[in-house]
Amino acid sequence: MKKRQVIVKKDGSGRSSSTSSSMVRSVRYGECQKNHAASMGGYAVDGCREFMASGEEGTTQALTCAACGCHRNFHRREVETEVVCEYSPPN
Repeated sequence: MKKRQVIVKKDGSGRSSSTSSSMVRSVRYGECQKNHAASMGGYAVDGCREFMASGEEGTTQALTCAACGCHRNFHRREVETEVVCEYSPPN
């Protein structure tokens, strides 16, 4: 779902111009950060470099990594945000 924001600005002359912008976000899950040696007081990760879903989107298997078996929350979350602005000059 795309969100669209419309901003109406007034300049000193009393005229108004409108700016429309949309924001696109994409989320990617990177390397696994689960500490497998936490119960022994140490620190060890398994080396899984990227989250790969075990099942289809919308199922419980989509939250489990096919490579390491960990839940998606153990993987580093990377969010990319892109803002697209469209400017309409005043008439």
